[in-house]
Amino acid sequence: MSVNGENLLEPGKTPHENIRFLLVLCSILKGVHKHSGLLRASIASSGNDHRLGANEAPPAIISVFLGNLLTRICNEIETKTVSSANADRAIMELGLNQLPLLLQDNTDRNRTSPFAFTGNKFEFRAVGSSANTAFPVTLLNTAVADGMKEVVTRLKAHHVTGNVKNDTAKIFEVIHDMIIETKSIRFEGNGYSEEWVTEAAKRGLPNLRKSPEAMKELISPVSLKALTEHGVLSEEEVHSRFNVRLERYIKNMQIEVDCLKSITNTQILPACFLYHGTLSQTVAAAKAAGVEAPQLAVLKSLTVLIQTAQTKLTDLNRLTKVAEDTHDEAKKAELYSLGVSDAMLALRQAIDEMEEIVIDESWPLPKYREMLFIS
Repeated sequence: MSVNGENLLEPGKTPHENIRFLLVLCSILKGVHKHSGLLRASIASSGNDHRLGANEAPPAIISVFLGNLLTRICNEIETKTVSSANADRAIMELGLNQLPLLLQDNTDRNRTSPFAFTGNKFEFRAVGSSANTAFPVTLLNTAVADGMKEVVTRLKAHHVTGNVKNDTAKIFEVIHDMIIETKSIRFEGNGYSEEWVTEAAKRGLPNLRKSPEAMKELISPVSLKALTEHGVLSEEEVHSRFNVRLERYIKNMQIEVDCLKSITNTQILPACFLYHGTLSQTVAAAKAAGVEAPQLAVLKSLTVLIQTAQTKLTDLNRLTKVAEDTHDEAKKAELYSLGVSDAMLALRQAIDEMEEIVIDESWPLPKYREMLFIS
């Protein structure tokens, strides 16, 4: 972590200079804790909804990974009562007087964290690879700036004069309080686990899995206040960006639905009908010859899957029409993210099962194993 190009937490720094780092750390924790919804809104997109929480991507729950050393320091500060009589001793006990070099944490847990400290920097790892980073960076800087404003306000309330050495006890009181207040945002475990989803709910952390609900955080009172007070965007500019991103989400979902329906109707179902016909002829021939047809079980399974796919396709058409007939853009986006999206997944599941039955020569698309070069 650096401020104005100066590394604050490293060997050779005085303990009081390293206390400055803790103030910066508190600013970041406070900003992420207070504006987790805003940060989630900054990365919201239809593509990222598929990615978050799977395929090596962090979950939609915004949390901060600090690593072993910073977590230990935060826990020590949380459990100690620092006064003017023991402030210098606290510095010694925390190891801030001779802080070792922070090495990049080599556990595999930081890759499951949306916001991870990796030795000398924080990484906002939840941003999608196709996203323009300008928007997430702008909102992240706003959140941290708001956290810094909170730190400054509290330091002034404690009558800190600016002399770090003389005001150490007062500064530690601010750090102590803010570390306790932001504890819920700190998480060192496996972000992919269902246990974390349950634990995050207990901590009161939002789990905004779908983009429309995440985008609403952009125009929440707390977000609007931060963006306007810091002069980042006017209220009208925030609402315009919300509407543009909402429209983009709807357009992307419409394209995905149209593609899925087209592929199903013109490629998948015709291929399945063709193979179903071949199996039917084989079973009929075997029956006419008076022998048992081993293909009968496959034929029955494929028949059920074709009927299931057709039913799911009908459901998708119905739910898409409901969404399209809705004139409220926010409601339309919500319908696409919930009912329509679930119908797409249900149809896709039936198609995936048919892919395992239909022979390669009849399947019109590359199969999963072929895309993984194991065919």
